[in-house]
Amino acid sequence: MNKTELVQRVIAQLSNDLEMFFTAAKTAHAAATHEENQPDNKYDTLALEASYVAQGQANRAQEIRRSIEAYKLLPLASDGETVRIASLVVIEAEDGTRKTLFIGPAAGGLRIAHHQTEIMVITPASPLGRELIGKGLGDSVKIKTGPNRTEYVIAEIS
Repeated sequence: MNKTELVQRVIAQLSNDLEMFFTAAKTAHAAATHEENQPDNKYDTLALEASYVAQGQANRAQEIRRSIEAYKLLPLASDGETVRIASLVVIEAEDGTRKTLFIGPAAGGLRIAHHQTEIMVITPASPLGRELIGKGLGDSVKIKTGPNRTEYVIAEIS
């Protein structure tokens, strides 16, 4: 998968998430302002709780909007020698296990399926992102997996 296609798929997935959060925020707002949810006494907090949910959903929607904009403006050029933002990186463990990672500006943890490969978006702020940024082909990184640490070698950078 080329990086332009990957970024378009990330934007599409984020756009779907944005629509879902927007709908959820509208529903929660409607519940918070519905006449049946007006408090009967000082202990009736249903409307207040619904307003907190609506605000949380709206905040998450705003984060997703910022992520979409960051991906739309992301320059995809890479030297292929050093891991940096917008790099597509394949790391390989001693046992041959491979992980494909995309260093993105936002939306860390997002997973994109491409044929039989799962591509995980990570950010430079994540522990693995911090470990990878600036490294080159053949360099090693250690990833904590539960109580253990697995060593991976950078096999590909594009």
